[in-house]
Parts: sequence; C-alpha cells; structure tokens
Amino acid sequence: MHFPLLQDLLLLFVSSVIVVLIFQRLKLPAVIGFLATGIIIGPHALSLVKASEEVEVMSEIGVILLLFVIGMEMSLKQLAAIRKTVIIGGAVQVGMTIIVTGLCLLILGMSWNSSVFMGFLFSLSSTAIVLKIFQDRNEISSPQGRIALGILIFQDLIVVPMMLFTPILAGNSENIGMSILLLLAKSAGVILITLFLARFLVPRLFNLVVKTRNQELFLLTTITLCFAVAFLTAEAGLSLALGAFLAGLIISESPYSHQATGMILPFRELFTSIFFISIGMLLDVGFFIQNLIIIIPVALLVFIAKGTIAGLAAYVLKYPLRTCILAGISLFQIGEFAFILSREGLANNLMSEVSYQYFLAISILTMAMTPFAINYSDRISLWLTRSKISRRMNTPRVTSETPEILKKDHLIIIGYGINGRNVARAARHANIPYMILELNADTVRKEKANGENIMFGDAVHPHILHELHAENARVIVIAISDPQATKSIVSNIRLICHTTYVIVRTRFVNEIDDLLQLGADEVIPEEFETSIEIFSRVMHKYLVPIDEVHLLTETIRNDNYQFLSPHHKKPGKITSVAESLLNIKCVRVIADHGPIVGKSIAAAEIRNKYKVNILGISRDDVMISNIISDEVIRQHDLIYLSGEPKDIELFYRAVSE
Repeated sequence: MHFPLLQDLLLLFVSSVIVVLIFQRLKLPAVIGFLATGIIIGPHALSLVKASEEVEVMSEIGVILLLFVIGMEMSLKQLAAIRKTVIIGGAVQVGMTIIVTGLCLLILGMSWNSSVFMGFLFSLSSTAIVLKIFQDRNEISSPQGRIALGILIFQDLIVVPMMLFTPILAGNSENIGMSILLLLAKSAGVILITLFLARFLVPRLFNLVVKTRNQELFLLTTITLCFAVAFLTAEAGLSLALGAFLAGLIISESPYSHQATGMILPFRELFTSIFFISIGMLLDVGFFIQNLIIIIPVALLVFIAKGTIAGLAAYVLKYPLRTCILAGISLFQIGEFAFILSREGLANNLMSEVSYQYFLAISILTMAMTPFAINYSDRISLWLTRSKISRRMNTPRVTSETPEILKKDHLIIIGYGINGRNVARAARHANIPYMILELNADTVRKEKANGENIMFGDAVHPHILHELHAENARVIVIAISDPQATKSIVSNIRLICHTTYVIVRTRFVNEIDDLLQLGADEVIPEEFETSIEIFSRVMHKYLVPIDEVHLLTETIRNDNYQFLSPHHKKPGKITSVAESLLNIKCVRVIADHGPIVGKSIAAAEIRNKYKVNILGISRDDVMISNIISDEVIRQHDLIYLSGEPKDIELFYRAVSE
C-alpha cells in the first residue's frame, strides 16, 4: 500500500535534518535552514515533493499553534510591564513603515489600497529569527533586546487587525462603513466571549481535567480549546489566526498556562518548521535568479529604510544612538507573519503573482541577511556613532535637574538594574560618594525625582566616561546585561585610565577571560555566584560551622574564578610578601577580649602567629596609618590587613569570637 503524503513527509524531514544540520554548523538560525530546505525540494527547484497541498494544510496548523503559544506566553501583566515600548515603539515602527512604503509604491504607480497592503507586509519583522539570535547572544535583556521584544509583540498583535482589514481594503464590500462596523461588532463579541471563557468556563474545565491527573487528557483539552476557538472565529467571518491567539490568551490567565505551553511547544516547533519549509517551496528560483538585479537593491533598500525607522522608534523612547542603531539593525527583515498576511492579499487581489514573487524573494533574502547583520551590528554602530553629530546626540544635556558630577575618588555604577541598585544602596549606607549612569530615560527621571545621583548616557562612548571623570574614580562597577557593550566599556575605561579599579558583573563563567584580558580587575559571573550561594546554603543546612562555610566560599572565589577560565595558567611561585599584598581585607574587631583584643601588636605576636600584615587601623573615624608595634587593638577597630585568605580568616576568628 502506497502513501504519497507519508513519502513526502519522510523526504521533507530527511532533507530538513541534513540542511539544518549544515546551517547549524555554520552558526546560522534553523529558520533559514528550513527556508533553504523548502527552496531545494520545492516545485521550482528539484521538485521532490508532490503532495504540496497537504504540506500547506500542515503549515496552516503550524501557524495556528504558533499564534496559540504566543497568546499563552503573552499574559496581560507582562504586556503591562513593557507597555510603553510595545505601544509607542511598536506604533511608531509599524505606522512609519506603512506610510513610507505606501508613498514609495504610490509614486511608482501602484494603486493606493495595494500600496497600503504592501506597507502592512513590510512593517512586520521576524519574531522567530530575532528572538532566537538574541537568546543565543545572551542579549534578550539588553536595551536593544527589550526594544526588539516590545516592537515584535506589537507586530504580533497588529497582524490580526491587518488580516481582518485586508478584505475591506480590497473593496470586497459594497458598504465599507457598514463592513467596518460589522467587523468591530464581531471583534467586540469575540472579546466578550474570550473574557467569559477566561474568567469562568476554562478555569473550571481545567480544574476538572487536572484532578484526573491524566496528562493525555490535559494535552487533548488544551489542543481542543485551541482549535475550537479558532474554528468559531473563522465561522464568525474572522480568521483562524485570531482564534488561536485568543485561545492562547484565555489559557494564559489560568494557573495551568506554563504546563500547557510546555506540552504544546514540541508540536509547535514541528508544524512551524513545516510552515517555513512550505514558504521556501513557494519561491520561484528561476524568477529569483532572473531578477537579482532588482531584488538585491530592493532588499538593501529595505535594510536601510526599515532599520532606520525601527531605530527612530527606539529614539522616540529616548534611548541613546548606539542602542537605537542596534535595535534598528535587528528589526529590518520581513517576518513570518507577513507570509501569512500575503496569502490574504493574494486571495483578495491586492497582489499579483509577479509582485508576490518579488515579495517572497525580498523577504527570504532579508531573513538570510539578519544573522550576519546582527553579528556585525556592533561594528556598524561603532562606525556610525563616531561622527560629531552622534557625539552631540549622546552628550548629556546640562539642566537644572542634572546631578552634580563627582570629580575625584568616587564610585561609578554603570547600569541601574537589580545589581546596580544593590551596589548604590550599599554605597549609600557606607557613605561612599557615587554616580550612576543609566540608559533607561524613564528610570533616570524617576530616580532623579527621588533624589538619586543618576545621569542618562551610554558608557560605550568615551566622552561619556570623561563627563563622569572616570579617570579620577576609585572604582567603576559595570552592571549591565549587554555582553558586547560591557567589553566596549572596559576597553574605553582602560584607554582613559589604568589605575581605576573595574568590577564587572557578567552572566557566564566563559566570559571572564575576555573581560580580564580587556582590563577588568574583577569579574563576577552570576551563574557561578549562584552555585556558591546554593552550596553555602546546603552547608548551613548540614550544620557546618558558619566560619568554615565563609572560609570555603572565600577560598573558592579567590581560586576557582581563575581556575574556571579556559586559558588560565597558574603562575610560578612568588614570595609570601608579594602574595600577601595582592589580598587586602578590612576586618572589624567584634570581641571585647581574647588573644588579640586589648593587647598590643607586639604582645599578640600577630605577624608570627597569624602571618598577616596590619596596614592601617580606623578608630573613631580616624585613620591610623603609621602602625607601631605598641599599638593596642581595641574593640570596634576597623583593621586593614594583607595576607593569604586562610590566614586572614584565622585572624578574623580571633577578633570575632
């Protein structure tokens, strides 16, 4: 018995495994590999797949599941947290792209409704490609990552109204006003039904299902809800995509959304891969080759125009020029939802077959360009921000609200996230003069109103560091979530000054070596610090003495950071005095008596017994720097001493117990 569809699916999956494996070895996104697979096996190249209609049906399932998962992952609370970026940034990017594209095509002789529709298509970017690349580069929480995420969310939301408006735009209604009112009425009805399901019916249904403890029933219920809502919206004259998205939103408001998402994700990945393969199969390779002289310049024009518009959207949100450029470069491509929308345009005669092929070719080419453009985005932004105009745009404006810039022996905190806030709080408690540099204009305005010494600016520009008098600072703490920017900042600091102590917060241990080579004095990796914290808490639960846990964690920090570095080589033996001078600590005398407290340095035999050197003593806010052997150690003294970690720990116990 012969099954043509099964044979085509086998061919499709085997081809995609081979092609995507090659693309992954070349460090290219899997999405581009799926597109390439479709082009190779499609009817316009090797023509290996025969059941193209069945493959298209499965790709539609992929679209439904894609929007379903987006709806489940997009809770209303998360949208509210980044609402400004989503609403303002997204509206500016989409609106300006539609206007610019529409005007250009009108000038070229295209009808107004087709021009507007093409603006719809070109305004959409690829969520799948951009977010995957940012995740791989650990930049999803960087400023450009947050901007891209917010604008992409807006695009994912706006594509549904675009699909609903397309038939009206095509003039397939005798009374446009009545059609719009009917559309709004249907939409309002669907929203009311969605709210009813989310608040009352679905939670009770899932409660009943969860009580059975049957995973298969839970999965079946989730998928049934997705396709049921999609079917109802389609029957109401709306779209399957809208129904799938609303079904996802319904589940996102329930406590079972995470479990549902985890169970649906494998199916989504499978069917969306078929979707991208089916898109590749639509491209006419002959047409692409014959019209390269038009397709390549237009793709480059899209890169420049759409990237500039996305950058302007970020600039409206008051981000620095460098961040705007990085955000613009990440969002220049035409995305997967544009392919879905283009089918609506074909069905409503808003696109001809020729313009559809041009659209496919340009879209796939911009998608293929995306990984390379993002990889080189730092170099592009550096080149663009060297101009005098960009320096003026990035120079902080001096106003009556501008904080007083500290000029000497101060602490500079770059980044005011969780880590930056904690450093500032500790500095404030210890009366250490500090200055904060932050990229988020809203954060700067809010914290400045609260009396915080904070300034807006991007530290990747050397002149910003000069404004902060970085060359005279005692310590600079870099606590941002952008690995590339962190490296640039460390390099810029070392170009200005070699004596300022630079502490860098990073996410992963494998970033330590590069940052140390660039000039950082200390690199604190979050993943390793987390493991130390977990380890120390485990030790506490097993009733290991606190001082031993403290000694062990200090030893790990002093030894294993360098040990974890892949290129670390242990230095040769150096003298004990040199080793001591490399480790300086401040110890508070807590005990009121003991082997050291109340005795002179000579009588306590500190050097002989504890092998540490006392460098200074702070007593009643007075620093004693000329240390003599008759100096008596008193309770509440702050003692600055040098030595090996284990010896300092023994001294600490002696003055603490």
